Amino acid sequence: MWRMIGPAMLFSGAAIGTSHLFQSTRAGAVYGLGLVAVILIACLLRYPAFRFGVDYGHSAKKSLVQGYRELGLWGPIIFAAATLAVVPTIFAALSSATAGITIAVFGLGISVPVLAIILLSLCSFLLLAGGYDWLDMINRLLVAFLLVSTLITTAMVFPQVQWNTLFDYSWAADPKAILFIVALAGFMPNALDVSIAQSMWTAEAEGRQGGTSPVELNEARGAFLAGYAMTAILAVCFCIMGAGVMHSSGIVPETSAPGLATQIIGLYSSTLGEGAAIIAAIAALSVMFTTLLVALDIGGRNVATTWQTLTGSTGDVVFKRVYRVTIPVLVAIAALVLFVFTDSFTAMLDLATSSAFVAAPVIATLNHLVVTRCVMPDGGRPSYAIRMLSLLGIAVMTILAITYFML
Repeated sequence: MWRMIGPAMLFSGAAIGTSHLFQSTRAGAVYGLGLVAVILIACLLRYPAFRFGVDYGHSAKKSLVQGYRELGLWGPIIFAAATLAVVPTIFAALSSATAGITIAVFGLGISVPVLAIILLSLCSFLLLAGGYDWLDMINRLLVAFLLVSTLITTAMVFPQVQWNTLFDYSWAADPKAILFIVALAGFMPNALDVSIAQSMWTAEAEGRQGGTSPVELNEARGAFLAGYAMTAILAVCFCIMGAGVMHSSGIVPETSAPGLATQIIGLYSSTLGEGAAIIAAIAALSVMFTTLLVALDIGGRNVATTWQTLTGSTGDVVFKRVYRVTIPVLVAIAALVLFVFTDSFTAMLDLATSSAFVAAPVIATLNHLVVTRCVMPDGGRPSYAIRMLSLLGIAVMTILAITYFML
């Protein structure tokens, strides 16, 4: 069971960063608690697509992209077309967010793009040097620390929250609000391409069991559900923090990464005091760094496994070779994106999350087809209820993606 906590915590580490620290906080700051229902519904409808990564990785010991290939050559091609092109933009947004918090915490005089490139390079080095083991160990500690500090902060801002905004849905008639909701839901609680990495993390964790007894699928599912539920709860917590401190005081979110990061750190300082806020701010910085680290790993894994699947090459040697080449290339492209969006961090963030939102129904459909049609043990297939929830999620995401293009 403990081995399966690693992949679940990696999922949480990847999610808590941008979607929670920045997007959920912005949602609370602008709309109060009006978007809490959106956050919870998005997490519910997208759960099956993520869970299928655990199911397939545990049962078939393969990545979901290999399952896409079993559906037909069109599977990995569609996946690559829908997701891989926006990976550098996601890297750029995450590194800008991490750089913004770093500047806010330490008061550095360096520009965001330059610091973001330094952070991307550092994360690349750590991944290429240490791989999964380092990633897993660092992530568990940092996520646990931020979890505790965020829950305490959320409880302390309760008296400041305007609870009547929970039932305020006036945003539904505002096209700008709908566009923000698309950006919010795009990474809520994570981009759906993380499900591919989830299948690989699960298979890799199983492969490291050595002489110990194998982990049952229900245990793997339970560990993932716990991590997923924690991620959803934290998303609501950050929304409450934004509503209690910023919305109730009429504070408008900044558009620059350092400015918005400073406001987020202020959420902790205004409730916990300066001393505790420093610790919480460092924890937030640590988790953003972990998010960037995990995102780089996801990008490298997705490109490497897609390359292997399309070319028919197999083996860990080929995978590692492509992985080691892919990460520096993606980082170089992300560096170019950083300088294009120098003036507006939130615009770049919304572009990355909106792109992920549009790609979501494609990935969700592919994942559903893999666990219902591909070869895998019958015991590994999802229940009827999960399959129906998956289809509902696909339908809703498709309708919203079409609506997004019509706005």
